[in-house]
Amino acid sequence: MDAIQRELLMQVAGLHEIPAGAYNIRSNGQSIERKSTGNIEIINKPDKSGIEIHIKPGTKKESVHIPVIMSQSGLEEVVYNDFYIGENADVTIIAGCGIHNGGDAASRHDGIHRFFIGKNAHVKYVEKHYGSGDGSGERIMNPVTEISLDEDSFMEMETVQIRGVDSTKRENRAHLKAGAKLVVMERLMTHGKQKAESWFDVQLDGEDSSANIVSRSVARDESWQLFQSHISGNTRCSGHTECDAIIMENAKISAVPQLTANHVDAALIHEAAIGKIAGEQLIKLMTLGLTEAEAEEQIISGFLK
Repeated sequence: MDAIQRELLMQVAGLHEIPAGAYNIRSNGQSIERKSTGNIEIINKPDKSGIEIHIKPGTKKESVHIPVIMSQSGLEEVVYNDFYIGENADVTIIAGCGIHNGGDAASRHDGIHRFFIGKNAHVKYVEKHYGSGDGSGERIMNPVTEISLDEDSFMEMETVQIRGVDSTKRENRAHLKAGAKLVVMERLMTHGKQKAESWFDVQLDGEDSSANIVSRSVARDESWQLFQSHISGNTRCSGHTECDAIIMENAKISAVPQLTANHVDAALIHEAAIGKIAGEQLIKLMTLGLTEAEAEEQIISGFLK
């Protein structure tokens, strides 16, 4: 890998070198490095571009890294990745996509990830998006995540997009069985003329299942954001969705939370707040010696943590 590819890998997966554990590194449309372990097997999909990750039941405290990096201007690809997590497993999965575009043609990566999480399994899933390059070609990412949580399983999902992505549409769907739990934290910042859409559809099908969907975002310059979430409570369950956004300059933000209760014991809550940085916050930091721009950056950084 060259210096640009190594920088992309560091930004989306925190990797300065080949990771421990299982991994698959995809660069410019090809798998360039792969390793399976005794408990985690990574194989090519037989019918389309992508991989299957099979994690044995009872696997504990192991990790899988599957970053995608693109440095070839004009490259467009669709990749399908399926994760099969066995019962009672406890694993961390690090994904993410980084695109460097120094040319005039658009570069695009669409990643479709499906998770089949077994009974009593625990999964932490981290997905980071990052763009760089001074070319006029767009950097486009459209991830799709489909989650099936079996009884008493748990998934924590963290998605981060802080800079460099011109257009993105993130679609997330989940079905939860009895006792299953889903926790999502989305962190997003757009600037310039960037566009970002986030869409969540969560079906709480099993008794005592629960979901907590939280989005924190900052829209700057003339960028545009849309947050849509829909939680359906189909039995005794609990669900919460929240969008908290800071708007700056000439940006635009829409938040569309939706709840559907199909059972008398479905307890569902939604919250949405959009506003500018409070003047007293800026003044307080400026009295400590920061400029207004520095104070804004401090507030934004703390908000997105």
